[in-house]
Amino acid sequence: MIIQDLEDAEGRSFPAQRITKNLVGGNASIQADHFNLGHVVLNPEGGQVPWHNHEQEEIYFILDGTGEMCVGDDIQTVEGGQVIYIPSEEYHQLTNVSEEPLTMVYCYAPAESVDHWWHELEGTLPEEGVDAPSLPDGAHPQCTRPADEN
Repeated sequence: MIIQDLEDAEGRSFPAQRITKNLVGGNASIQADHFNLGHVVLNPEGGQVPWHNHEQEEIYFILDGTGEMCVGDDIQTVEGGQVIYIPSEEYHQLTNVSEEPLTMVYCYAPAESVDHWWHELEGTLPEEGVDAPSLPDGAHPQCTRPADEN
């Protein structure tokens, strides 16, 4: 049996003001053949998983907080206790719109690396409305800069 403790999982900070911890897959001690699973904390008032897409189907399970979820042309407010399904290849973005951290769990399949992490870290994430489709009307803008530059 392999057990991964959330507190012991290595986290990575991203420019869009979030910390992601792989729990299954990536650099985690648990490796699965068919899916990846992780825990994310988005900073208050603007922490984000920026506008991106990938070939994997994905779910976000919001544990705590309030966010703005964009999937394709749809934009909705989401909160703790809700699960969002994201189809394969669909552009999506989650922004923390509250004064408290937003915590969530993601799960995607198949269990391959998603490129948007590396693009964001390298500063090469496709820009919405230029290299990627535009966000839905009224959505928070895509954030890929460090908190001290926002």
